[in-house]
Amino acid sequence: MKKLIGLILFLSVAVSAFSQKRERPLVQFTGIAHNADSIRVTVPYVSITNTSYQNQVNLSDYRGYFSFVAHEQDTIRFTSIGYAPLIIVIPANLPTKSYTLQVSLKPQIINLPVFRVFPWATTEEFRKDFLSMKIADDDLENAKKNLSRASIQTLERTLPRDGFEMNSFQDFHNNVLNSHSITNPLLNPFSWGSLIKQIADGDKSKTTSSN
Repeated sequence: MKKLIGLILFLSVAVSAFSQKRERPLVQFTGIAHNADSIRVTVPYVSITNTSYQNQVNLSDYRGYFSFVAHEQDTIRFTSIGYAPLIIVIPANLPTKSYTLQVSLKPQIINLPVFRVFPWATTEEFRKDFLSMKIADDDLENAKKNLSRASIQTLERTLPRDGFEMNSFQDFHNNVLNSHSITNPLLNPFSWGSLIKQIADGDKSKTTSSN
């Protein structure tokens, strides 16, 4: 029994040591995802899946930047809507514990089949809606309605005056004020006195000239 327990412990230690020896080194995988057509155009929120490590998923930020821990020789898959998937493998025997990469994603155009939307479930519903549909007035009828007396009066009451109308109204107001400022001389008693004096002086001059 003791020999069996010793053998089990030995095998456990051997397997653990062998696993540690075969375990791939960890690396800090960092990079930026950008458009393959222009390095200045970054691709935001790219899904990054480590298919070699339980399909662990990471996500780049809005600038396309990403950074996470992986192993050497891990297979990494980059996917984003509108771009073709890209698979890379982290190299082995890296001189440092970090690996930096600029990921170039190629734009992908997908032509979808034509899809026509028909709002009626059956032709009977379409026929019913078509027969009950109210036909709009033509342009001539709309013009007659817009130029009718009632429509114009409504617009006069509701629409504000434009600059030309306000200028004409101001000229009319100034003319009224100017006309009121000119008084009738016959209504002025001083003017009556001056008129009587002029008539009297005229009679005296006639008398003098006749003598």
